[in-house]
Formats: sequence, structure tokens, C-alpha cells
Amino acid sequence: MACMDILKSVLLAVIFVIYLVFGAFVFQRLEKEAEDTAKSNTYLHRLDFLKNYTCLTHDALDQLVNVIGDAVKQGINPLANSTENSQTNWDFSSSFFLSGTVVTTIGYGTIAPRTAGGQIFCVFYALFGIPLNVIVLSQVGQNLSTWCKKLGKCLFSRGVKKKTAKILTIIFFLVIGSIVFITIPPLIFSFTEGWSYQEGIYYAFISLSTIGFGDYVVGYESDSHRMFPFFRVLVCFWIMFGLAWLSLLINLLTSLFEDTEKKIVKNLHKKVKQHRAHEETHLEPVHTDPEDAKVLIMDKGKSSSRRSNMSDNDTSEV
Repeated sequence: MACMDILKSVLLAVIFVIYLVFGAFVFQRLEKEAEDTAKSNTYLHRLDFLKNYTCLTHDALDQLVNVIGDAVKQGINPLANSTENSQTNWDFSSSFFLSGTVVTTIGYGTIAPRTAGGQIFCVFYALFGIPLNVIVLSQVGQNLSTWCKKLGKCLFSRGVKKKTAKILTIIFFLVIGSIVFITIPPLIFSFTEGWSYQEGIYYAFISLSTIGFGDYVVGYESDSHRMFPFFRVLVCFWIMFGLAWLSLLINLLTSLFEDTEKKIVKNLHKKVKQHRAHEETHLEPVHTDPEDAKVLIMDKGKSSSRRSNMSDNDTSEV
């Protein structure tokens, strides 16, 4: 049994490493060429800029680029004027959004505390907020799981097989959750953020899976006239419930895979037992009862005496 566990762990580790290598290879093939193109374009734009504005030196341009880079890191749009930059990233809605990204461990990185006091507070806030978020998500997931079990029992009571009912339940929650958390929100983001529908779906999944690259963030480059107050607060609650739905879906899929694995292991152990029983049947020596052995010996003795009498009679006749 221990050998089987070790073999299973090694197999899972090999599959995981192969999956990582596969992802690295695909990302490298898809993104490397685009990065090289962006580098070339940036270099050419830099040369053209210096050629058109001869009053600027290389050092002055580097200093301007550094200022722009620092502004982007602090969530400030460097292309906006003073009037457009009057919109702050630290109003209540944006601060609430940051709190949600901290406790959910998404961490986009575009909005983050820059002061020493804010960074220290963020450490302790996350230290207690992350476990609290896990408890809340667990409670929401239990409620969703209860509804899921009720749906499965309802299907089972109507004559549907247990495994089929579980698969139908997963499909139901997958479809409903996809519509509510994946399909509809990108339509709203395309209006408020100016993103394409594909970019909205990408942002929705990256956020709900807590990957949070930070390349797309709600409200970061939005037109303030399109956003209503507390928009980011609603987005934060959307992320919270979306995380609960996604975790429930992952748990349902995990349960289905575990049931399938148990069934395969059970059948494998059954075949091994049958094979061993078959081998033991062929190798097991034949045991006879002592009384049966005595009767067998007496029968052999009688048959041998009969043969000797017959041979004596033949000799006397001759």
C-alpha cells in the first residue's frame, strides 16, 4: 500500500511538472515575438523623438521616462492633465476595492500603499483579513453546496442515477455561474472601461481565480463620466461571490474526480485479488483425508493381489 502511495505521488509530481513545462513552452511561443516587436518599436520611437526634438538630451529623456514610470506605478495616468487627474485612487470606493483585493489575495499591483504607515498597516490588515475572508467564503460555499445537494437529491428522487445527478448539478452551477460571473460582467466592463468583450472575459477569470496580473484593472483608466459612485464597491462584492462560486465548482469537480479515482482503484484491487486467488488455486497442494487415504491404499492392495493371482493361474495352466 505504501508503495502505491509513493508511486501515486511521483506520478502526480511528474504530471504537474510536465504541465508547467507545457505552459512555459506555449507562453514563450505566443509572447516572445510580441515582446521583441514592442522592444524594437520602443527603441525606434525613442530615436525618432530625439531626432524631432533636438533640444532634448538622452539624459533628459531618461529622466522624463522615469517620472512617467513612477506615475504609472502609483496609479496615476501620466497623459491626463491636472483637471483629469483630480480623480483620486484613494476615495472610499477605490480604498474599499483595495481592501477587497488584499483579503482575497488578488493583489493587482496598480493600486498599493506607498507610504511606510500604509505598508505596515497592509501587512497586519492582510494577516487577519485573509483568514476572515477564507471563513466567509467557506460559509458562502457551504450555503451554495447545500443548494447543490438539494438539487442532486431532487434529481435522484426522480429516478436519475447518483453519478448522473452529480454531473447534471455541476453542469447547472457551471452554466448559471458562467452567465452571472463570466458572461454578463464583461458587457458592463466594455461600457465603463472601454474594453473589448474578450478583454472583459479575460479580466473576469483572472480576477476570480485570484491570479490578478494587474494588466487590466477596473477603474484604473476609466472615463469618470461612465462610472457611477461606488462602482468599485460593487465590483468587489462581485469578486467575493464569484470566488465562492468558483471554489464550489472546483470542489464539485474534485469530488467527481475523486469518486472516479476510487472506483478505478477499487476495480484494480479487485482484479489483483482475483489474480492472486487464481494463482493460489493452481499452486495449492492437494490435501486428502486420512480415512480416504486408507481406503485408497486398501483398494490398491486388492488390485495388486488380484493381478498376482491371475498370473499364478496362468502359470499353473501352462
